[in-house]
Amino acid sequence: MAKHLYVLTGASRGMGAAMAEQLLAPDHVLLCLSRKRNAALDAAGNGCEQWEIDLSQPVDAAARLSAWLAAQDAASFASATLINNAAALTRIGGIEDCSDAELSSALRVGLEAPLLLTAAFLRATRSWSASKRVLNVSSGLGRRAMAGQASYCASKAGMDHLTRALALDEAAKPNGAKLVSLAPGVIDTDMQTHLRAGDPAGFPEQANFIGLKEKGQLTSPTDAAARLLAYLNRADFGATPVADVRDA
Repeated sequence: MAKHLYVLTGASRGMGAAMAEQLLAPDHVLLCLSRKRNAALDAAGNGCEQWEIDLSQPVDAAARLSAWLAAQDAASFASATLINNAAALTRIGGIEDCSDAELSSALRVGLEAPLLLTAAFLRATRSWSASKRVLNVSSGLGRRAMAGQASYCASKAGMDHLTRALALDEAAKPNGAKLVSLAPGVIDTDMQTHLRAGDPAGFPEQANFIGLKEKGQLTSPTDAAARLLAYLNRADFGATPVADVRDA
């Protein structure tokens, strides 16, 4: 039976945890990279491997992924997929209110790690006959600036443009990977809790986020994960490198 390989970052909570649970299957090989282990995945016992890894140190993470992929039996996989889902928020407010270390960590997790992990993935699977896909989980805030979260907006905007450029590179290669930077909509996760708790003095959109919760306009992590994975499995995946799941 042909197998399908998935590498997923940020699988310990929220939508990432929901995606990991939905990817568990007898014919799937799932590797999850997160700061903390997901106990539910351990309990499932379906061949999921978890690494407790700090993606703010992306050079180390990429090297470890390269070695792991090189040890796989490439011929046994019908497909190989990387899902860059992990992200990091700084405190809400201007960048002058954040430490340099905090800002650096947010950009490393949100942009440098996807760049290096994608490079490692493409490099290691270049000769594989399996179809290859990279799903970068972006945000509407990569396409619309918002006060109080400049680093997050910057990392998501960078992810979008990185995906556009890599899609051009891969289109010119035999059996090149298909890539999409996909905004998942507004999801009821810890990020939303963080935003609703912001000081309106430095975060003028706080009331908007409170309103989304009060009006029941947030998508559950489970539903959001299902929509992203359905998009990942589309026959035309990659036709539009930067997309929004709500437009699908």
